[in-house]
Amino acid sequence: MSKKNFNKANKKRLFKGTVVSNKMDKTAVVKIDRIKIHPVYKKRYKVSKKYKIHDPKNEAKIGDQVVFEECRPLSKDKRWRLVK
Repeated sequence: MSKKNFNKANKKRLFKGTVVSNKMDKTAVVKIDRIKIHPVYKKRYKVSKKYKIHDPKNEAKIGDQVVFEECRPLSKDKRWRLVK
């Protein structure tokens, strides 16, 4: 394997968010809020996105701050794994 491919394979995106649902088995839904600025009017506004993460031990509770990383597809919607 070339050095270029090796570095690319190890770069996993990490995100921090808040758990909004843990009703599914081994899955938690995490919401990430971020601030964007409108290109013309320069007004700041909040944008949020939800991710389904793999939580094998069902540790995440609603309201917890969690860190999760990118991984291989685990199901139709799950492409993220709980780190802490």
